[in-house]
Amino acid sequence: MSPKQWMIQFGFDMPRLGFSLRTALAACLALLVAWAIGLEHPQWSAMTVWAAAQPTRGQLLEKGFFRALGTLIGVAVGVGLVAFSGGHPAPLVIGLSIWIGICVAAGNLLRGYVSYGAMLSGYSASMVALLDSGHPDHVLSLGADRAATIMVGVATAVVIGWLLTPATAEQEMTGRMRRVTARLLRDLALGLKTGTAAPLGDEQQALLAEMAAIDELLDPHGAGSRRSRQTVRAMRTVLSVQVSLLLAGRRGAHPHDEAVAALLDSAASGFEGGGSADAPLAAIDQAADHAGLESELGAALQSLSQAIRTHRVALGQDVQAPANTSASAGYPIVLHRDWIGARQAAIRATACMLAVGFLWVVTGWASAPYLLLGLSIMTTIFSTFENPAQTMRYVLLGQVLGSAGALLCRFVAWPLAGNELEVVLLTLPFILVGPLFFSHRRTLPTAFDYAMVSLLLLHPVYPLTGDLPSMLSSIVALLMAPLIALVAYKAIFPLDAGKRLDMLIVMMVHELQDMARAEDASQHRLTWRARLYHRLLRLIRYAERSGGTHREVTEGGLAVLSVGRSILMLQDLVRSGAMAPGAERAARAALQRLKQVRSAPEKAASAMARAAERLAAAHSREAGQLAGAAEALQANGAFLQRAR
Repeated sequence: MSPKQWMIQFGFDMPRLGFSLRTALAACLALLVAWAIGLEHPQWSAMTVWAAAQPTRGQLLEKGFFRALGTLIGVAVGVGLVAFSGGHPAPLVIGLSIWIGICVAAGNLLRGYVSYGAMLSGYSASMVALLDSGHPDHVLSLGADRAATIMVGVATAVVIGWLLTPATAEQEMTGRMRRVTARLLRDLALGLKTGTAAPLGDEQQALLAEMAAIDELLDPHGAGSRRSRQTVRAMRTVLSVQVSLLLAGRRGAHPHDEAVAALLDSAASGFEGGGSADAPLAAIDQAADHAGLESELGAALQSLSQAIRTHRVALGQDVQAPANTSASAGYPIVLHRDWIGARQAAIRATACMLAVGFLWVVTGWASAPYLLLGLSIMTTIFSTFENPAQTMRYVLLGQVLGSAGALLCRFVAWPLAGNELEVVLLTLPFILVGPLFFSHRRTLPTAFDYAMVSLLLLHPVYPLTGDLPSMLSSIVALLMAPLIALVAYKAIFPLDAGKRLDMLIVMMVHELQDMARAEDASQHRLTWRARLYHRLLRLIRYAERSGGTHREVTEGGLAVLSVGRSILMLQDLVRSGAMAPGAERAARAALQRLKQVRSAPEKAASAMARAAERLAAAHSREAGQLAGAAEALQANGAFLQRAR
């Protein structure tokens, strides 16, 4: 049996081993370069390589950029905090806690590597402010050293990574989008053949789940270049139009039409074949004309055709056709932002930093800065994880392994060195052990913390400094950070997929109330619709991860969309002045009830049903829409209960 086969048999992932080995070699190179140019803490360069490593060039470039930017901001703030505090722990802790809270809130509101950069600027300030807080007169040189070591690490990671990692693969994402489009058109054609509205079936539920999965992958897919970001924006527009088409088919607000159904089947066949999109797009255009561009179905089909063409232009597949802006104008990109989670994360991080900082002020424990540094990382970067308390268990184990590696390096390997170069060279084997952790399925969750902590505890200088008791004290402080963070994530605004799902439901229902309260909401209908569509997709992903069935949650999310659509319709009717006095009073009463839909959904549903009865004579189409929304609201009481 070959060594490769042996490693595969024992659970090693060979592609991941290759990637992590390249990263480890780049970390070794960064350590050597940083030491050679005389930086005081060269190990931070190697740590930066591990932190910046990404599987594709675009992600590598973007993460490296935001790591560099976040570091510069954090170093500047850290220097300012030390200068302001004069090296006294109390004002330093207060200022740092507030800064960490601001950064973690921003990180939870932003997305992708921008979020990473925001949170990095928080704990980068900790690295400067805490690790040499007793020497405020040296803080500028310390800050400059930290910034330089990070830049060496970023530069090494980008150069080596750019040479050895592939560009992002767009074909897979494009293929998934094409297959979803084909399935959606088939489903629409089936509905047109029967001429009836369809309840949420298995196929529609599966389509929404696949759309939600694609949406979740788009942020990293758009990293690294303007073209990638344009491609992602075009794909998000396609997703929004697909949601509109699915809802239009579910409402059945179009007549039995064999001709349109045949054209949609033809377009679906073209997309399934995987050839040129010209023929399928032409079929969609014809279907939109047959359905009537003024109808909901016809307008959505036209927008789908335009959105796919824009996507093709962004991919460079149709360079002669100008990107059509009407689809993007009709379907703006308005993404969900977790305002509740951001506020809770900021409170949690600030409270933890203040509590541990108070311990430092009172006891004067020399290793407390290590604890604060670790805690600043645990309460920021991990606050965006789905279940951070569970993650802390793996972090703790990884830090135990990293601490063991650092102890072996410092007290077994380094004493063999006769000069500083040999100290640095004897550190390299402990970096090169990292790929074994990264490539095995059992040790993968602990690998990153092994790599980072083993380097954090080592300061390669000669003659050797420090002793076993002081290093053990630092290790205890570091290991306390994930333990305290685990308790905080369980006790202060507990987080898991179910909790995040509940918060999202609260925000969706609260958005209905905001729509009902804003008299001009119908004038911003595209913004409201786009945000609710994106929240629906996020809702489905959280529901899938929470462990139960997501059919009820999906139905509840669709009910929110139906009620939101009715709110905008009622506001349009009231503003038009075209209703009879009795109907207008009923419409206003329904809007008034919808302002408290979170606390009294039954009353809101009853008011909507009464308004539908009053509207039936003169506004039959609007009355049908309102009655359907009232039924959906009434049928999804359990979903609304989760928002209370």
